[in-house]
Amino acid sequence: MRPVSDVDLVFQSYGRCCNREPFFEDFYRIFINRSDAVRAMFVNTDMAEQRRLLRAGISWLVMHARGAPGGKLRDLGKTHDRDGYNVPPALYEVWLDALMDTVKLHDPQYSAELDRQWRAVLKPGIDLIRDVY
Repeated sequence: MRPVSDVDLVFQSYGRCCNREPFFEDFYRIFINRSDAVRAMFVNTDMAEQRRLLRAGISWLVMHARGAPGGKLRDLGKTHDRDGYNVPPALYEVWLDALMDTVKLHDPQYSAELDRQWRAVLKPGIDLIRDVY
């Protein structure tokens, strides 16, 4: 029996979070309240669609960590680069912190170690998105 990897544990944690209806709403509430700059990015945004896109985006990050190619993440980076939504690279850390605060709220198995695992698993994919900027 192979040991459970960090990616597997994050995938399971994400599944537990997705099973809680308010997970994505809570994420945006937390993220948007982090700063005026973040809040300004979501003015006139269809938040139902945004939540759907977030669900897919996190899945792509986890799948990338499981070995999927990074094409979708690079495409996401292009839509968020200086010619797209102009998301400054520093905001990805704010995004990740907000995500982890939301995971803490919704995953009953949350721990400091699981937080570390989430961050380690998502970092390569986030770097791919951010590096397109």
